[in-house]
Amino acid sequence: MLERKLSGRPPVPPFPPGAVDTQMHMYLPGFPALPGGPGLPAGALPDSAQYRQVMAWLGIDRVIITQGNAHQRDNGNLIACLAEMGACARGVAVIDDDTADAELQRLADAGIVGARIMDLPGGAVGLEALEAVDARVASMGWMLAVQFDGSRILDHLPRLMALKSRWVLDHHGKFFGGIRPDGPEVDAVKRLLDTGRAYFKFAGCYESSTSGAPLFEDVAAVAGVISAYAPERIVWGTNWPHNMVKATADYPDDAVLAETILGWLPDEAARTRALVDNPQALFALQAFEALPAETPTGARI
Repeated sequence: MLERKLSGRPPVPPFPPGAVDTQMHMYLPGFPALPGGPGLPAGALPDSAQYRQVMAWLGIDRVIITQGNAHQRDNGNLIACLAEMGACARGVAVIDDDTADAELQRLADAGIVGARIMDLPGGAVGLEALEAVDARVASMGWMLAVQFDGSRILDHLPRLMALKSRWVLDHHGKFFGGIRPDGPEVDAVKRLLDTGRAYFKFAGCYESSTSGAPLFEDVAAVAGVISAYAPERIVWGTNWPHNMVKATADYPDDAVLAETILGWLPDEAARTRALVDNPQALFALQAFEALPAETPTGARI
C-alpha cells in the first residue's frame, strides 16, 4: 500500500506567514469515484487529517482545495472538505453553463472562489466550455483555473487573451511536447501575463517534465524565464497528494520538492509574492478570516 510522507525537516528558508498552497486535492469517506474520471488516489484516503500534517510540516497557513477529477461534476466531496478545514480553506469547483445561479451562490457560500477547466483525459469540463464558464465565473467575481496540453497554446491563444476573469495557467503550462525557453509558446505566456488577468502556477512539474527528478531541468528553464518576466504573476502549489504516484518508493518529499520549485524564482521577494501576495490577488483572499491559533496537533489551520 502507498504510504505518503507527511512530515520531515521543514523547507529552507521557512515559508513566510500567510503562505498559501494553491493546488491540492482532498478526499473524504463516502464520496466514491464517478464514471468518466480516474479512481480515487492509491493508499489511505488523503483526507484533512493527513493534509493538516503537511501544513504543519511545510508551514502552510492557507489552502485552495481543487475539485478532483475522480468526482467529475459532483462538488459534494469538495464542499465537505471545505467545511472540515474551516476558515483557512477555499475551493475551486467544477461548473458549466447549465449550473443554476442558485447553485453558484450555494457554492460561494460554502467557500468556492473559482472554477476549473481541465482539458485532459479524465477532466470533467474541457475547453469546449471555456467561454461559458468564464462568463459564469466573472459574474461571481471568481477566478478560473485552466489546464490543457500547453504545447498547443498558440492554437488557443486568441480565446485565452479574451478571458474576462482572473485566471491561472495550471501546472507549469503542461508543455507535454517540450518547448524552448525562448520559444513562441513562452512568448504567448508572456502576452497572456501582460493582460493583467493571467497567472502562472508552479505545481506538479513532474507531470510534464521529460528530464525528470530531482531537478526537472526542462520545466525549470521555462519557469525561470516566466518568473523573471512577471514575478507578480506566479503562484505555487504542492499538488498534494500527488495522485499520479502509486508506490511509496516514488512518493516525493514535499519539502525538497517545494525548495526545488521555489528555487526557480528570481529572488526572495518573488518567493514571498508567490506564496502570499499573488495568491491573495488571484483568489481574492482578502476575505479570509484571521488565522486561528494552533491546534493541539500543532497544525496551523
